[in-house]
Amino acid sequence: MARKKKEEKNPQEMSFLDHLEELRWHLIRSTLAILVAALAAFFAKDFIFDVVLFGPKNPDFITYRILCKVSTALGMDQSFCLTEIPFRIQSRTMAGQFNTHMWTAITAGFIVAFPYIIYEFWRFIAPGLSNVERKASKGFIVIASVLFFIGVLFGYYIISPLSINFLGSYRVSDQVFNDIDLDSYMGLIRASVLASGVLFELPIIIYLLTKIGLVTPEILKKYRKFALVGILVLSAVITPPDITSQIIVAIPVLVLYEASIFISKFVLRKQRKEELEEKGLTKK
Repeated sequence: MARKKKEEKNPQEMSFLDHLEELRWHLIRSTLAILVAALAAFFAKDFIFDVVLFGPKNPDFITYRILCKVSTALGMDQSFCLTEIPFRIQSRTMAGQFNTHMWTAITAGFIVAFPYIIYEFWRFIAPGLSNVERKASKGFIVIASVLFFIGVLFGYYIISPLSINFLGSYRVSDQVFNDIDLDSYMGLIRASVLASGVLFELPIIIYLLTKIGLVTPEILKKYRKFALVGILVLSAVITPPDITSQIIVAIPVLVLYEASIFISKFVLRKQRKEELEEKGLTKK
């Protein structure tokens, strides 16, 4: 009952400690959701490792097949038509495989539980929003989750295979064979997937920054050239050093940046409309 009464408090009347208490419970529930999903992922070891995570190591992976067909049709380089990716994965520490299993399960748990984590975040900030803002943000959870999952799929199906193909095949000498450590391989996939998931949240981040007045469409347009250079540099860092791979990664990010400009315009236009309506009501 005491807990219920605390939730019914007016946000304006809550002290700093009350807000911390609320935040603590939201974090606890989010953590429990991650752990439950991670437990399920832990027991689905065969599917997650053999099918999902080691999939990009397979020359018959769908990304390689599609890129091979496209490059063949366009008369381009046949480097994506693979017969093998010449490296082996090994574990060189006693607890290496178990630690990888644990961290992979936690990462999978975070990805699966992401919509619920966003939901808890929205529940924490919702009491401080006006009724109009609360209604306008109803689709926030769905949009943020969809963008995150699209980013995760982009990282898994595009960035990971391109990186694995290049780095796994690269040799400084025929006398050196690539024996890739298990943790290194999993780290590359984990970083590619999570970084892409966060990167695809750019429209949501721009929306929030515009709402609080830190970003405007003019600023985004002014720094578009710098953003373009930054995106190309980022593409060069997270993909193999060939122009095809960099373009494949850069195009979606550029689209997201342009979409963010329109989102920023929409937010400001809506804010100005609401301000004019309030002034009209005040005059009456």
